[in-house]
Amino acid sequence: MKRLFDLCFVLFSFVIFCVPLLLVAVVVRLTSRGPVLYWSDRVGRHNRIFKMPKFRTMRVDTPAVATHLLTDAAQFLTPPGSFLRKSSLDELPQLWSILCGDMCVVGPRPALFNQEDLIALRTQYGVDALRPGLTGWAQVNGRDELPIPQKVKLDVEYAQRQSLLFDMRIILMTLVKVLRRDGIKH
Repeated sequence: MKRLFDLCFVLFSFVIFCVPLLLVAVVVRLTSRGPVLYWSDRVGRHNRIFKMPKFRTMRVDTPAVATHLLTDAAQFLTPPGSFLRKSSLDELPQLWSILCGDMCVVGPRPALFNQEDLIALRTQYGVDALRPGLTGWAQVNGRDELPIPQKVKLDVEYAQRQSLLFDMRIILMTLVKVLRRDGIKH
C-alpha cells in the first residue's frame, strides 16, 4: 500500500511541479558552473548506498559534508542556492529516487554516507530497515537542529507508528514547515 501511495504521489507531483522543475534547472544552469543536479551518496534501506539527486545549491568545490558542519556554509552557496533551500525546491529531484524505489515519500531522511554516528545508531535501533523518505517525523520535529540521538528516537517512533494516516499527517506538517520556512538555515 505504501509503495502504491508513493508512486501516485510522485506521478501527481511530476504533473504539478513539471514547470517549476524545468525553471529551477534553467536557473541553476545559468547562474553557476557545474551540473544542474548534485548526486549525493546517501544511505538507504539496510545501509545500502544510493545516489540521491538534488538541485545543486552549492558551488562545485564545496566539501562533501553535512551543510551544518561547514564553518561558513553561506560562502559556498550558488546565487539561487539560499532561495532553493529555504523553499525546499532543491529537494524536488528526489521524486526520481522515490520512483526508482530508493526512497519513499515519508521515512527517515537518508543519511550522508559519512554520517557514521547517525548510521550506527539507526542500525542499532533497527531504523535502517526502513526506506528513507523525502520527509519524515524527525524532519518535521526539528530537522538538522536536532541532536543525532533525538533524531534517531523520532525515527524509531516513526517506525513504531507508521501508517498511511500518520504519513498524511507528516506530509501536511511538512507543507506547513516549508511554507513557514521553519528549521531552514541556508
